[in-house]
Amino acid sequence: MTIEILGISVLWLFLFGYVIVASIDFGAGFFNAQTLLTGKHHIVNTVIQRYLSPVWEITNVFLVFFFIGMVGFFPKTAYYFGTVLLIPISISIILLALRGSYYAFGTYGTKGHKGYTLMYGVTGVLIPASLTTALIVSQGGFIKETAAGTLELDYVALFTSPFAWSIIVLSLVSVLFISASFLAYYSSVAEDKGALKLFRKYTWIWSFPTLITALGIIIEMKWHNQDHFQGMLNLWWVFALSAIAFAVSLWFLKKARYGWSFIFVVLQFALAFYAYGVSRYPYLLYPNLTIYDSFTNETMAISLVVVFILGLMLLIPSLYLVFKLFIMNKPYIKKGV
Repeated sequence: MTIEILGISVLWLFLFGYVIVASIDFGAGFFNAQTLLTGKHHIVNTVIQRYLSPVWEITNVFLVFFFIGMVGFFPKTAYYFGTVLLIPISISIILLALRGSYYAFGTYGTKGHKGYTLMYGVTGVLIPASLTTALIVSQGGFIKETAAGTLELDYVALFTSPFAWSIIVLSLVSVLFISASFLAYYSSVAEDKGALKLFRKYTWIWSFPTLITALGIIIEMKWHNQDHFQGMLNLWWVFALSAIAFAVSLWFLKKARYGWSFIFVVLQFALAFYAYGVSRYPYLLYPNLTIYDSFTNETMAISLVVVFILGLMLLIPSLYLVFKLFIMNKPYIKKGV
């Protein structure tokens, strides 16, 4: 394994961690707001609050590691992505700040304030949509060069692209599917039958849209980026394993084995996520930037790998303690249920 592949593998690991943890967080906020509007808030509020309270500040740690590592390992990405994604990423940062603020106001300030709850839920939908802009742009076809020789994002091409919208839709339905699956498991641990029934229903509702939109992206990829599409075809068996994991997760859901169901949901996304990453090798930004022509010097790369490994050694035990002491601690999650 070359140092370039090691670097991007470490970053991809942190990005996947963010995808899973943030999806649960964003989806929980959305379901919290949705049930407030549908009159079912009293059913799910306790379970959602018991989960969100210990973790809402932890989620963005994965994202911070990823962005710092991306610029550290691949300095040229700061120019390419920083130039064309200045507005979309700025919007994401503002939404993240609003999300944290409204959660704090809603939880520790005025209790029962509907505006705070709704804003927290809305940002949970808008943040994934805005962050996926980076993934969309990296596929090529959305960056143009001005007469002055600078790069800018082609917003007309972006907003009129079926491929772009298919990725945005997938990000939204995936967030809700992952979150509902975890919250169903969490409700079963809390022995909250009302919340369990509702989240089990939400898991079924958002499962098949996730599969359909994923297939739609593969079809759209054929027309948008033929090289990446061919790479995906070469790894068809990994995507097939992902589909099998999806089917197994629903089978466990039907059998009321909610913990195993969520494990296979994570496995499903892990297989598809890593297959997607490998299939686009070696490009970071098609066709302008690869992992080789944008890599940092070897000394810096080794230092970053060591720091990231040390970061993982600190982060993983911390997450374990949070899950052990709070998230999966029955006396804690059953408090007030």
